[in-house]
Amino acid sequence: MKKRIFIVLGVIFLAFLTWGGIYLNSLLPIITGYPAKYLCSAVFISNRDPGEVEATDLRFSFIQYAKNEVNYKEKSVTSRFLWGKSKAIFREGFGSTLLRNADESALRKIPFPALPGGNIDPDTIEWPVGNVIHDMNTGMDQKSLAEIMERLIVRNEYNGNAFGSIVVHKGIPVAEKYKGQFNKKTRFLSWSMAKSFTNALAGIMVMEGKLDINQPAGISIWQNDERRTITINNLMKMQSGLRWNEEYGNRSDVTLMLYENNDFAGYASRQPLDYPVGSHWYYSSGSANIVCELMRKKFDRDDQYWSYAHSRLADRTGMHDAVFEVDPTGTRVGSSYVYATVRDFARFGTLYLNDGVFNGERILPEGWVHYSTMPVADSKGSYGSFFWLNRGKYYPSAPEDMYFCFGYDGQRIFIIPSKDLVIVVVGYSPKSSGGMNFDLLLKDILGTIKS
Repeated sequence: MKKRIFIVLGVIFLAFLTWGGIYLNSLLPIITGYPAKYLCSAVFISNRDPGEVEATDLRFSFIQYAKNEVNYKEKSVTSRFLWGKSKAIFREGFGSTLLRNADESALRKIPFPALPGGNIDPDTIEWPVGNVIHDMNTGMDQKSLAEIMERLIVRNEYNGNAFGSIVVHKGIPVAEKYKGQFNKKTRFLSWSMAKSFTNALAGIMVMEGKLDINQPAGISIWQNDERRTITINNLMKMQSGLRWNEEYGNRSDVTLMLYENNDFAGYASRQPLDYPVGSHWYYSSGSANIVCELMRKKFDRDDQYWSYAHSRLADRTGMHDAVFEVDPTGTRVGSSYVYATVRDFARFGTLYLNDGVFNGERILPEGWVHYSTMPVADSKGSYGSFFWLNRGKYYPSAPEDMYFCFGYDGQRIFIIPSKDLVIVVVGYSPKSSGGMNFDLLLKDILGTIKS
């Protein structure tokens, strides 16, 4: 009897080990792919020290045990954990790309198109297009603002780890601060704030007659089922009905897309319908990347597509340092991977605060900001079109007309029309550590407005 029990227990133990090994093996592309991609961008776009990135941004879960090798000569990062290995490469203009079923040598041979704004020195041009800022009294308590920035950036009193922040009131930067290793020229990861940039690019294409967001998307694999009725508008409002799991802490659709697939939009497009089109709101990074591929199809050549984000958005709004990263197929990762300075993120917020007009030039079509900030049915007033809304009082201390770009791990661009205010915060403030107390921060900053 005892022998039989031992045999049964042994079989169960072996089965558990086998299952554990299979599951762990399925996680290895994520465990190694995340640090390879993240570190490659941090080193070669943000100019960060790899040891500092590993100690701060990559110190969690199995990710912290990956061994990362930075090759400065070829501009790449290789990450290893157990028998798993991933490699990411940096290419000028394209940013960093995680190699998945992609030919590295072929990718490196693809040239990024020359950009007309490449020789502009923003330090010689006045704000908002450039970095020359004149002190102005906008009716905010400067002493209190400076104290808030000190508490936010230096003393971490808002329960987060902010790397940099800026407050723009009435179009003028009135407070700005960075942690010691960062400065106004550091390009920071957007995470999902990139979705709002995708909204802007879609708006520009609509204004130029290149895109109709209300027509069916026309994706070939959707034509034999109800997915054929999905529009870009459905995708931008997160109402496509496509099955999606946005969990970042495990093997989910978003992690499979970003770290196991080479065609992000293709992966998202292959998902079946879980809900009737247009009936259910559910957050999906896959939707943003499908939109990016649909925009790409509107161009005759890829060089036109790659330069469009710069020539039609970044250069016209002074965001000359912005990097719009692509997946291995060359489609912009509009869900997650925009790198820009804190000031560039503030310029982006200012574009929307001013109803799509920047420095006197209309960039977005009339009514586009209104469209982007209208609550989507089923979102309880929390979402518009690739923008989060405060209609549902997500942040109780802020006005209901506030809307914002929301990035994973504590990236935010808050836009508050009633206060003529834009607030940018970037850093590493994961929910696992409690996350940044943005509501208290907003309350404190709003409290400094005197007139």
